Amino acid sequence: MLELHTSPGTQVSIDNEDFLYFSGTSYLGATTHPKFIKILKKSVDIWGTSYGSSRDANNTLSIYKKTEAYLKQFLQQEDAVTLSSGTLAGLLTITALQHKADSFFHLPKTHPSILVSNSKPLFIDSALNPLVHTAKNNRVVILCDAIPSLETSSYSFSFLDNVSTAISITLVVDESHSFGVLGKNGCGIATSIPKRKNLDIVVVGSLGKAFGLSGGLVAGSASLINQIKELAIYKGAAGMNPAFLDCFLNAKGFYKNQKEKLKKNSAYVFSKLGKHPSIKMDKTYPVLFHNNDAIYDYLFKKKIIITSFVYPTTGNKLNRIVLNANHTKKQLDLLINQLLLF
Repeated sequence: MLELHTSPGTQVSIDNEDFLYFSGTSYLGATTHPKFIKILKKSVDIWGTSYGSSRDANNTLSIYKKTEAYLKQFLQQEDAVTLSSGTLAGLLTITALQHKADSFFHLPKTHPSILVSNSKPLFIDSALNPLVHTAKNNRVVILCDAIPSLETSSYSFSFLDNVSTAISITLVVDESHSFGVLGKNGCGIATSIPKRKNLDIVVVGSLGKAFGLSGGLVAGSASLINQIKELAIYKGAAGMNPAFLDCFLNAKGFYKNQKEKLKKNSAYVFSKLGKHPSIKMDKTYPVLFHNNDAIYDYLFKKKIIITSFVYPTTGNKLNRIVLNANHTKKQLDLLINQLLLF
């Protein structure tokens, strides 16, 4: 395991040598960007470094209500709640939904934070699981990632057309890897899923990837959000860092500009590597997967760092090359040339 001693941007120093950094999940390049850090520092001046009080205490901070009101509009949902992490957001959502439905199904490669032990595969031999049509009380919960692990595009969700309208569906979409990258102003993919009378969409996710701020959220029906707020874990836990929430609201213009830069970087790399037989990528998404496990060592020798480890839900080696908005054309060309030479 490679141990870094500073937060990486587009490059990082190891033993006094500079390496290009194409790893992590800071898609918008926010975490080390001077403009973003300046916005965050102003927020820290107002809200301090943390707020350890329970969200259910008699005192609260106005920034929670203000941010959650914005998020429900941003994600086109009835209500929203922020939490200290995306993983906690997923776990509390599942806990609340277990009181609502008995039948859980999941799409392939769904993140562990939104999986339940009794969940069944939604597809069997590429066909919709017939148990969907016989769900108890005609209610099902379907769990999925907006961008599945080891993939570079979202599901089409056309399978919803094959579920009877007599079945009430709650679709939980983990947008952790699509926030800030896909959708209008980086709202993710859930708002583009066609509306159905029997469909409720719940959005969960982390703000700590593209948006660069540790924390998570759940957005959905007002009744679900109220259920989450009644859970003992929610009541007893401290909320998301208030300075991070304030920064999130004040960084809208920054995020928009970075998203456009990232879009151009992704399109440029795709134009050079989109047809490479060993690489999986999409023009609109800033992640490349390489199918040769030797790629990590090869690139490391060329002073380029990528992500490479066995992913827990698939058991497969993940060789993930990540672009961010701050990569320069020169840096991208260095990566492209090495991948073409490999």
